[in-house]
Amino acid sequence: MFNNSFSITVSDQSSDEHADKKLRARVRRKSKKFGFRGKTEFTRQVVRQVLKWWPFLLFLSAAALLIFEVSRIYGKSTSPPPPQTAQAQKKPDHPHFEKKEQGNLNRLDPTTRVVGGVRERCLKLLAPEELERLVFPQQRVSNIPIKKVVYITETDKTYGEGNFTKSQHGLDGTRFNLFTGYQTLDQRDQSFKVNKTATVHCGFYSEKGGFKISEEDELYMHECEVVVSTCAFGGGDDLYQPIGMSEQSLHKVCYVAFWDEITLAAQEAQGQKVGENHFIGKWRIIVVKDLPFRDQRLNGKIPKMLAHRLFPNSRYSIWVDSKSQFRRDPLGVLEALLWRSKSVLAISEHGARSSVYDEAKAVVKKNKATPEEVEVQLTQYRKDALPEDKRFNGKKALAEASIIVREHTTTTNLFMCLWFNEVVRFTSRDQLSFPYVLWRFKALKDINLFPVCTRKDLVNSMGHVRKAKLLTS
Repeated sequence: MFNNSFSITVSDQSSDEHADKKLRARVRRKSKKFGFRGKTEFTRQVVRQVLKWWPFLLFLSAAALLIFEVSRIYGKSTSPPPPQTAQAQKKPDHPHFEKKEQGNLNRLDPTTRVVGGVRERCLKLLAPEELERLVFPQQRVSNIPIKKVVYITETDKTYGEGNFTKSQHGLDGTRFNLFTGYQTLDQRDQSFKVNKTATVHCGFYSEKGGFKISEEDELYMHECEVVVSTCAFGGGDDLYQPIGMSEQSLHKVCYVAFWDEITLAAQEAQGQKVGENHFIGKWRIIVVKDLPFRDQRLNGKIPKMLAHRLFPNSRYSIWVDSKSQFRRDPLGVLEALLWRSKSVLAISEHGARSSVYDEAKAVVKKNKATPEEVEVQLTQYRKDALPEDKRFNGKKALAEASIIVREHTTTTNLFMCLWFNEVVRFTSRDQLSFPYVLWRFKALKDINLFPVCTRKDLVNSMGHVRKAKLLTS
């Protein structure tokens, strides 16, 4: 009998391997799923923690940044400061002065401008070797009919025993006093007329008038042929040493600073001691006593405008306002602004305006004069028919008068007297009266009205340090 069944040999090893493969596959699949879920869960945990603690983390970041900034500032404060000059170490009481001083003091770099597409220097001085060989030109024979200027003197008894010596408003509402003399309107009109002999009020007429200078200082001033001068009354601006001069100028030029006793005390308190030879650096300090005006701005016009009266033997003078540091060679400046242009007076054009009437509005707006006193001056100028926009040889007649360079001739001396009398009669703002005097006084033609950039090349502008004190007695 046949048996229809057959046997199949089954290996235990094969069965186990097959099972193992299935098991490993399941394990791998489970592992992969488990790993993915684990990463997702971790991310969720991190996000939950950040959302929970974000204010604290933000605070930590801000604290770290604050600590970094404090450490950086502390590091700067403990580092040694850079070396400073004695001038820079002073701490003036003017809030903006220190910044200006650091930026401007002792700078010698030239000021330039673009002309016709080419950049050139505003003030073209001779080369240093030429400056050392520079000689004064011979005095020219003038065609101007004025040959002599006579200064009016009056007796004190005419107006009492010194009642107006320090007048704020003296005779007829003006500030004329024993120093200036008492010019009437008729005398004012006559003084503008050109004659062979000119007669004019010009200060210093009375022994009781004030502006007292010692005999020693007067002797020094009489020996000056060329002078650079400045002044500070009422404890005003500091003294800046002139720079940029040649050896020849150091020997031939007088540098004179006029102070009153208030300024002397203020400067000595800051360590500016006047030597036994009356000098501080290159400046000869001349202390003036018994100033004739309560208004210190008006006292400052005396050395500014009447250099020919203070230095009777001087041929040339350069005036520099106390807010500026003179930084060019004086003889080179005379050659560039007077001799080269055949001028007897050099002064810069006004930088902003050309009309006296516009300037008057600016003066009132900036509180540099009262509306009432400005209106008195403008009323007189309108009555005299001063043009609205006065021009002189095609240039502005309105001047910025912080620097005045001039030759002492009969014409310029008379012009400065006329100008001085205008600032005494009206306001102390000399910009308002300059165009008027230039218009009324027909004899002065050789004027160099140089541009503003030339003025900037001549000086380092420091600004006013402090307000001058008014005289109270």
